[in-house]
Amino acid sequence: MSNFYTGVTILTVLGMIVMSFVVYANYSMPRRKKIRFVIAYAMISMGAILEWGAMMLETVNSSIALHTVVKAMELILAPSIPLAIMMALALDRKMLAPMVAVVRCNGTCGNRPKTNEYDGSFSCKVKASLYSGDTGCAFGCLGCGDCVEACKFGALSMNPETGLPVVDESKCTACGACVYQCPFGAIMDKSYILNVIDLIKKSEQNEKYKVYALVAPSISSQFTYAKLGQVIAGLKTLGFFTVIEAALGADMVAYAESKELVEKGFLTSSCCPAFVGYVHKSFPALVPLISHNLSPMATIARYIKSTDQTAKIVFIGPCTAKKAEVQKEAVKPYVDVAITFEELQALFDSGDLDITMLNEDVLDNASYFGRIFARSGGLSDAVAQGLKEQGVAGFELKAVPCDGIEACRVALLKKSKNALDGNFIEGMACIGGCIGGAGCLTHGEKNKAEVDKYGMEAYEKTITEAISVLK
Repeated sequence: MSNFYTGVTILTVLGMIVMSFVVYANYSMPRRKKIRFVIAYAMISMGAILEWGAMMLETVNSSIALHTVVKAMELILAPSIPLAIMMALALDRKMLAPMVAVVRCNGTCGNRPKTNEYDGSFSCKVKASLYSGDTGCAFGCLGCGDCVEACKFGALSMNPETGLPVVDESKCTACGACVYQCPFGAIMDKSYILNVIDLIKKSEQNEKYKVYALVAPSISSQFTYAKLGQVIAGLKTLGFFTVIEAALGADMVAYAESKELVEKGFLTSSCCPAFVGYVHKSFPALVPLISHNLSPMATIARYIKSTDQTAKIVFIGPCTAKKAEVQKEAVKPYVDVAITFEELQALFDSGDLDITMLNEDVLDNASYFGRIFARSGGLSDAVAQGLKEQGVAGFELKAVPCDGIEACRVALLKKSKNALDGNFIEGMACIGGCIGGAGCLTHGEKNKAEVDKYGMEAYEKTITEAISVLK
């Protein structure tokens, strides 16, 4: 009999462990529900172990005290076991109700699965019965809440009536965190691929006007399957006239911003559009402290158009917020279209272009300091270099690099209370800086050392050397 109880206990515990892994691997379920289920499974396992212990104690000459302790623990845990089982089996009204995807189209494409055939992130029959319906669609929102958890601006919340997320435009900065966190692709940034193709085609092979590709310095951490020179060659093969580093604009900004900092005594950076939008929407009193310089993208684009008035500028980077920035009146005259690295990869794919087969081209416009803008802390280093190269004496830079929007919020809050020990806030909305942007090809942890390595490869070693070619 003891062997029977031992076997049942082992099977129960193993089953609960397996179910815990199954639940936690299912990323279509909100984290709070995952934790709730895992706790339930742990309670059931503990109850099984205690029951087994009590049975074993009855077969041996155990002390009365030990037997009493085990029984007491059983009595304490017993009332929780039924609740734990109900939690584990999801026997409550909300979990039993089918979670139906919202179809964004008219539902006539023929790709939507039938009832109980939803096969999204995890092919489990039990989950399929919970997460599907007659209008189930692999490209629809299931109300999992991952986007709400991803938004650090509080711009997303769940509608209690529909169970679907809603966006508060007054808080949204277009950072794109919700886009790449959604496991179903139900949230998308607007694509401008067709606009780019149209610009290139109508240029008539750059005879009617020239189309410039303006690439963000974070390109060094992208397209890891090929060499950077091959990516540049791929851009020219697509039909771009030439490729310019936005990092050259970063050199220009660092030089001008360091001068502005000395004049005003305190600044926040203006490079990250999501950060700038956050200041405007959440800390309006600090708006006058934002640098009056345009972003590196807009700065170098303005220079290009001043030398070639017919030029068309396409910015390519990791940032979805740049798509909103180019719509601003101050930027619109200089940048025609902004797309992400993901969209650039889509352009390569659409043309069946294998860039690994291309000969390497050259990209060398900026200095080390312009290129390291791509990582958190890089802008602060560049401003320090700008002060040094301009021979500014008697001014101490006390930079506050903010890695991610949470760090930005803390710094801005301290400044609003006059409690910040610093005179320059470097705001980066994405963790790691631009290399962690929503439009990157991958969203794992990025190596900042790769950005520094890319910076060290620059021919121009100082900011002055880089911008001297513009004069």
